Amino acid sequence: MTEQQKIILVTGASSGIGAATAQRLAIAGHVVVAGARRPIAAAERLEPAHLDVTDRDSMTRFVTGAAERHGRVDVLVANAGVMPLSRLDALLVDEWDRMIDVNVRGLLHGIAAVLPFFQRQGAGHLITTASVGAHEVVPTSAVYSGTKYAAWAITEGLRQESEPGIRVTTITPGVTESELAGQITDPYARAAMTEYRRDVIAADAVARAVQFAIDQPADVDVNEIIVRPTRQRPAA
Repeated sequence: MTEQQKIILVTGASSGIGAATAQRLAIAGHVVVAGARRPIAAAERLEPAHLDVTDRDSMTRFVTGAAERHGRVDVLVANAGVMPLSRLDALLVDEWDRMIDVNVRGLLHGIAAVLPFFQRQGAGHLITTASVGAHEVVPTSAVYSGTKYAAWAITEGLRQESEPGIRVTTITPGVTESELAGQITDPYARAAMTEYRRDVIAADAVARAVQFAIDQPADVDVNEIIVRPTRQRPAA
């Protein structure tokens, strides 16, 4: 392993931002362990691994296995997320629970698994994929925005608590090409999202932001990057 090469773990790596990030970082020369529930094809410097972020044991195995194979873990990109938007009065409680499990508990499971390695190493980098929904709420986004605000707050708390040598970054995408919109079952929310997604950016645009944060010198901690389509404006 070269001095610049890092061992990077990416969750939710089977599609969208996760897949684009895993591919970009592997092409850049890093060793990437790509975790997801769905199969991922192996490639040069890209190691697929089965992962369910809602299962704490699964996350522990994902991180520990990578550390055992490579001797360390340098970066965890906690990207896994779901977005079944709906109005609260649709009462899609199972979907609310799924968002909490993946978007919040999944992040916490990742932190719990990787932080002891970072502390022993005296170095490491946790990167969370949040959303502009962490900073604004629109009809249908109440629960999703709540989970993404929680992800932002947890990540910011970790940044403030972490010892020198551990870097913490929140990547906050706007409307991005992904499968997330396909998870919406509520007709009202699905129609609203179709209109909202007229202007999107490629998933690789977000992957480039992740790479930028990783590539900074060890004494530079990029706290948050908000990246969205030029034409996307904050909610009124």
